[in-house]
Amino acid sequence: MILVMNSKASQKELDYVIAKVTERGLRAHVSEGKECTIVGLIGEKDIIAEFNGEALPGVEKALAVTESYKLASRKFKEADTVVNVGGVFVGGNNIAVMAGPCAVESREQLLESAWAVKSGGAQFLRGGAFKPRTSPYAFQGLEEVGLRMLAEVGKITGLKIVTEVVDVGSLPVVCEYADMLQVGARNMQNFQLLKAIGKLGKPVLLKRGLSATLDEWLNAAEYILNEGNCNVIMCERGIRTFENYTRNTLDLSAVAALKLLTHLPVVVDPSHGTGRWKLVAPMARAAVAAGADGLMIEVHPCPANALSDGPQSLTPDNFTSLMLEVAAVAGAIGRKLQ
Repeated sequence: MILVMNSKASQKELDYVIAKVTERGLRAHVSEGKECTIVGLIGEKDIIAEFNGEALPGVEKALAVTESYKLASRKFKEADTVVNVGGVFVGGNNIAVMAGPCAVESREQLLESAWAVKSGGAQFLRGGAFKPRTSPYAFQGLEEVGLRMLAEVGKITGLKIVTEVVDVGSLPVVCEYADMLQVGARNMQNFQLLKAIGKLGKPVLLKRGLSATLDEWLNAAEYILNEGNCNVIMCERGIRTFENYTRNTLDLSAVAALKLLTHLPVVVDPSHGTGRWKLVAPMARAAVAAGADGLMIEVHPCPANALSDGPQSLTPDNFTSLMLEVAAVAGAIGRKLQ
C-alpha cells in the first residue's frame, strides 16, 4: 500500500502518518516528489490490508501495490533513481559506460585496457578477479591479486572499478577494492548474498539471471533495497532461449519495460548478450535508443589471446568507434555520454 499525501500536507501531518504506520509494526518508506509525497508501507500483508490510511490527516488517498516488489516499484518512487558511484552518476540524462576485459590476466593487460577504455570515453573499468565459470577447468580468476591490480589501475587512470562478488565469504575483500559490486547472472537469486550486500551502502550492479523473468529480477533487487541499500542498478545481459547463434538472447524490450516498472537505472551488456563482437556495436546502439542508462562492454588489447570471452571482446579501436556511434544515438534522443 502507498499513501499519497495531500499537496498541502504539513510536515507535522507527515510525521504523524509515519508514527501511526510504525505503531502498527510496519515500516514507512517516504518518497518526496515534485508534486506530492508518497509514504510506502512495508510489512505483513494482513496488517497492511487492515490499515486505514485514508483516515489519517494529510492523506489524500491510499493505493494498493499489487507487485511483490515494493521498494523497486515505480509506484513507490515516481522519480528516477540516480546512483552516485564516487562522483560518477548512473541514471539521469547522461549515459555511463563500463568497459574492460572479462578477466584480469596481468597488470600490463589491465593497464593497457584501462587506458584504452578511458581514452574512448568510459568512466568505469570492469574486470573479473573472481570468475565463476561453467567449466571447472576454465580460468577462474586471480582473486585478491586481481583485485589489487584493479584498485591500482583504477587509481592510476581515475576510472571507477566494478567487479563481481561471488559469495558472502569474499564480500569483505571485494568491498575493500571495488567502487561498485557486480552480482552476476548465476547469483541473481543468491538471497543470502543479496541480503549481505543490502546491509552495505556500496553501489551494486545486479545482472539478470540466465532465465529470469522481470518479476524475479525485480524481486532480487528488492532483497537489496529491503536491507537499506538503495544504490541498485539493473543490468540486462541476455537470457537463455532456444536460439544458439548468439550466446544469449539480448532482451532489449526489458529496458523499456523496466522504465515503466521501476525507478532504478538500467544498464545493458551487449557483450554477454550476444557473445559475438560484431554484434556488440549494433546492440549497444539499440540499447541506448531503447532508453538504457549505461553500457557494459568487454574490451581486450588482444581478444585472440584473452583467457576469457575473447570472441565477444572489442579491440580498443573498435571500442573507440563504438563510442562515437553511441554518442550520435544518444544525441538523437536528447541524451549524452558522460
